[in-house]
Amino acid sequence: MEEQKTKKQCIIDFENIYVNYGMTTVLKNINLKINSDENWAILGPNGSGKSTLLKLFSHDIYPNTEYDFKKEIFGKDRWDIFELRKQLGIVTNELHNRFLYNAPAATTLQIVLSGYEGSVGVFSHHKFSEEQYKEAKDVLEYLGIAEIKDKKSAHMSTGQLRRCIIGRSLIHSPKAFILDEPTTGLDIKSKQSFLNLIQKIAKKIPIILITHDITEIFPEITHVALMSNGMIYKQGKKEDILTSENLSDIFETELKLYKEDKKYYLKNL
Repeated sequence: MEEQKTKKQCIIDFENIYVNYGMTTVLKNINLKINSDENWAILGPNGSGKSTLLKLFSHDIYPNTEYDFKKEIFGKDRWDIFELRKQLGIVTNELHNRFLYNAPAATTLQIVLSGYEGSVGVFSHHKFSEEQYKEAKDVLEYLGIAEIKDKKSAHMSTGQLRRCIIGRSLIHSPKAFILDEPTTGLDIKSKQSFLNLIQKIAKKIPIILITHDITEIFPEITHVALMSNGMIYKQGKKEDILTSENLSDIFETELKLYKEDKKYYLKNL
């Protein structure tokens, strides 16, 4: 695993972005700048626009209004999507489920190797070099799943498969990681183990965590953007943004924020 964060770079640079689905505006006036020396959480309730924002990050959708806007990722406004995904590792529950249901026989090692091809699983026409196999096995060691290298996805726990999906992105040594609701489906023990892994990665590679769960915000997160009704309600340094008042506003219920052992918790009043 190569060390990252050696030189500050702008990962995300969005200005005045609007997205419409038909006559409905789903994102409004999005202004967001994320640098490589920062780890961010995009926090908001379901339906606040987080999933649409993720599609902007991945270039799956584009701004589609008459307003002038800026949309740059790693300093570029145009990307070949396959090349972008080598530099911007994206881990989603959708990708997790594609391997679970469409590639149930894919092994741990094959899932990681499939990152070289951008495929869901490995096929007979795929050929990998000795160096690629070595790199894949190094990733398995780093993620703590080397001992299950031959285990098939259909027989894995949710946490094991989620680590494989991360490994599939790590194979390219991405410049940043986007994690969408990463602990969905994990029990308490597995959730904590997975968050520990993300913390480990965040010390090398910038993380953008998309979540509705305050308990997923780990100590290495430096900045937070709060989303509500398709807009970024507030953004900035974590200590300034995570307040009981702000969270009560975006979740539209009276909440009290607690912090204990560098972890955050919410309680209804």
